Amino acid sequence: MEQTPAKAIEVVLTAIELAARDVHVFTFERPDGGVLPAAEAGAHIGLYLPNGIERQYSLIAGGPAPTCYQVAVKREEDSRGGSEFMHGSLRVGTVLKIDPPRNNFPLTEDAAKTVFIAGGIGITPILSMIRRLEELGRSWQLYYACRSRRNAAFCRELEHYPYVTYHFSDEQGGQRLDLSEIISGTPDDAHLYCCGPSEMLAAFEAAAKTAGKPSGHVHVEYFTQKYETATEGGFIIELAKSGQEVAVPEGKSILEVVRELGIDVPSSCEEGICGSCETKVISGQPDHRDAILTDAEREKSETMMICCSGCKSERLVLDL
Repeated sequence: MEQTPAKAIEVVLTAIELAARDVHVFTFERPDGGVLPAAEAGAHIGLYLPNGIERQYSLIAGGPAPTCYQVAVKREEDSRGGSEFMHGSLRVGTVLKIDPPRNNFPLTEDAAKTVFIAGGIGITPILSMIRRLEELGRSWQLYYACRSRRNAAFCRELEHYPYVTYHFSDEQGGQRLDLSEIISGTPDDAHLYCCGPSEMLAAFEAAAKTAGKPSGHVHVEYFTQKYETATEGGFIIELAKSGQEVAVPEGKSILEVVRELGIDVPSSCEEGICGSCETKVISGQPDHRDAILTDAEREKSETMMICCSGCKSERLVLDL
């Protein structure tokens, strides 16, 4: 069972609504109805479920003083226990703990043009960004791909905007959205955002690279692990604050070794997609395996996700 951090917030599930086939929207509030921590567009929260597992879900909307958080969850056929439990076992009135919002998918609010590409449930964080850009009066365009109209969430809200292009596979003879054509046709100063299945994200990143788009203008958010966790071992880690050092053996992650030393490090997904274990690097060359850091951030290597990343140098000094 995951250990609930001290910073976790107690909330109660106050509503469950149907958003599309196999997609439910869950609303959480404080038991006393008080204000929750601020959330930016694109942020996510961590849910500590009563079945002992923890999952991260994007917020549908942000705000400086929200009175509720809403997440959209699709029941996955190959669920690892999160979506299946939320759809089948969570009931209105259930009290549980959540992690405050984190944002690994931030919106550039002053972009001259913003182009969104959403695949299925990947519309969730993008919807929050659209709402924010509408508040600011900024220009945006959405390409929304889904298996069918019945599977597409939030269409009732999105149909009010003239900037949405739908692509339903069952109406297109099974053809996929042409990401290369979309991306090559965007202005050079546009910021591009994509959230959806891993296969779509990989194709999006490849198309953006082929089109020569600046890496700082290309934004993705993964739901699942992007790279295999580094467990090759064979290097020394030094913990600057505690003065401890230890060899990382083959078969273990840095996070596992640090925990064995008795160091309490925040962690959640342990797949490099949530960012909770991000740790400052003092010296050494990390082997980045996360899905969060940009190319520029990887080059600087000022931080790393120790749940999944390894080391390319003989020694790694961490600010722990």
